[in-house]
Amino acid sequence: MSGSPFAGLGKADTSARARWLAPLSIVLGSLVTLAPFKASFPILPPFGLMMLLAWRLHRPDLLKPWAPVLLGFADDLVSGQPLGNSMLFWTVSCILIDVLDTRIVWRDFFQDWLLAAGAIGFCLIGGRLVAAPLGAHVDTVLLIQVLISIALFPVLSRFVSRLDGKRRAR
Repeated sequence: MSGSPFAGLGKADTSARARWLAPLSIVLGSLVTLAPFKASFPILPPFGLMMLLAWRLHRPDLLKPWAPVLLGFADDLVSGQPLGNSMLFWTVSCILIDVLDTRIVWRDFFQDWLLAAGAIGFCLIGGRLVAAPLGAHVDTVLLIQVLISIALFPVLSRFVSRLDGKRRAR
């Protein structure tokens, strides 16, 4: 019955726009770190990671399971982090979100925000442990960067939903 209102239910969106928009916006988010921004200490949030999390939480079917590896590689190339840093931490974050997604029956925005906050904190703290020596006094700055990133996540989540142009299935 092709005229059924339930004909496309459960099928992934394979439109051309959906295939290229998410990875492109994540890479553009990673490229924000190249913008000339003068600050006495680094507080710029990881926009690439935040875009990845926003897309993953908004449309889990859109990105392939291996996408965080390639997108993390692109972020490592432009951010100056050690090669493999974002690849590892972004992939682990997406795997943990996938595992929690199978356990949580339904989610609202505040649970998505909590998941994103945990992933942002995990990636930034893990990146600090890999990139900076333990004796470096960057923990206060890192805490400020984590808090700014968590506070800005709803803005990027709203931006991703506007880019997508579709309502989230409830």
